[in-house]
Amino acid sequence: MIIIAHNIRSLHNVGSILRNAAAFGVEKVFLTGITGIPPRKEIAKVSLGAEDLVLWEAGEIVAVIDGLKIAGYAVWGLETGENAIDIARCPAGKLALVLGSEVEGIDADTIKMLDGIVEIPMQKKRSLNVSVASGVAMYAIGIGRPSIVHP
Repeated sequence: MIIIAHNIRSLHNVGSILRNAAAFGVEKVFLTGITGIPPRKEIAKVSLGAEDLVLWEAGEIVAVIDGLKIAGYAVWGLETGENAIDIARCPAGKLALVLGSEVEGIDADTIKMLDGIVEIPMQKKRSLNVSVASGVAMYAIGIGRPSIVHP
């Protein structure tokens, strides 16, 4: 699994996403748009060294998505919406997951480039902090799935 953290404003959220990625064995994290990049003390405070444990790269969103698709990855977004499917039904295989802005989510232009969107089913609230949502998603799509789901 690859994570694309796009337009994440909070450096603390970036640190937490990197820490989640290290915990769940994510292959690589792309930091795109306005997302801050290490080294930054605010990132390091939360990541607790994860920026040194997980591969990460700064990039431009269109180039990153195009490159991943050429490499055979399906690129999905973590977002709510009428076309979103339950994260438990996210296709298995080579997957890149886009996380969007804390306030606006994934912008419309980026959504147009995606193969689909998945959402985390919720009961009383329709949103989670992006770093919390990233951890839930990494678990649900990655190591949280029974091994029979993956080819």
